[in-house]
Amino acid sequence: MVPPCNGRIKAIGITSGGLDSILSALVLQEQGVEVTWVSFTTPFFSSESAQKAAQRLNIPIFIRDITDRYLEILKAPPAGYGKNMNPCMDCHSLMLELAGAEMEKHCASFLFSGEVVGQRPMSQKKNSLRYVEKNSGYDGQILRPLSAKLLPETLPEQYGWVDREKLLGISGRSRTEQMALAAKFGVTDYPSPAGGCLLTDENFSRRLRELMFVRKQYEKRELHLLKHGRHFRLDDRHKAIVGKTEADNNSILEYYDATVDVLIRHGSVPGPVVLVPGQAGGDVVEKAAYLCAAYTKKIRPEVPTDITLVTPSGRETIHITPMREDAFDEFKKQAMIR
Repeated sequence: MVPPCNGRIKAIGITSGGLDSILSALVLQEQGVEVTWVSFTTPFFSSESAQKAAQRLNIPIFIRDITDRYLEILKAPPAGYGKNMNPCMDCHSLMLELAGAEMEKHCASFLFSGEVVGQRPMSQKKNSLRYVEKNSGYDGQILRPLSAKLLPETLPEQYGWVDREKLLGISGRSRTEQMALAAKFGVTDYPSPAGGCLLTDENFSRRLRELMFVRKQYEKRELHLLKHGRHFRLDDRHKAIVGKTEADNNSILEYYDATVDVLIRHGSVPGPVVLVPGQAGGDVVEKAAYLCAAYTKKIRPEVPTDITLVTPSGRETIHITPMREDAFDEFKKQAMIR
């Protein structure tokens, strides 16, 4: 524990920018605690909401990209996954561990979070919160202001830095008490409680599992590409990503690497971007070209058409005949990563 610096009590809190973490910070500010937030980012969740909340409330915030450390636990989380690929308990432990390093660096005295007892069925039960605390390395130093009265007394409470009687005892999934507290503080602008972590999404998790445990070798940018387009496995090493809309096309192009990737478009009419990450040729590129033709709306099956390929060695146009609808439906059934 770091004693108050120059008589000021400072605390570092982890935040996603959601209502619970906002209220936790305001409850502590009301007691004169100087709060600072840290928000973590990976390909699976961003700090966008946290930065907006920090700006609105004038709370200092640090943004930290933790992708490398996060991937280590994602491969085999000690506490296991939730319903999908979400390792929530080990995720929270890691975030509090890293927040603890910021606490020590910035002369803060304790950590806080917006976790609420019983709000999430797996990661916010009392024993789960205890697991998180023990595995963070900051046992006794993590205050959860919204549920503090339901949890063991923490060191900041014992030292008198925070008045336990002014903390709360919220539990369960109802947000009635949080909404009333938000009204008291005049907080009206905050994201919905649905959460912004893609690892809780069934379809995204399926794509990620296929990438991590079937293909096994991948680049970080491919984690971002999982968020966009339709994905097809072309062989053991290659996949194709097919844009759904113009915005989707643009998002895919952000992660296009012209030195190694194959980029495919229709030769003369608007249609999808098709990206094959990594070096590819022959049958793989031909399959991807058929995908481009199949998803170009103005092209009819079995009518020859031109497809443009951009590879690291140059640009060329190939002439192909799109698949019949029944053949393409069978190909999708076999190759699409849903």
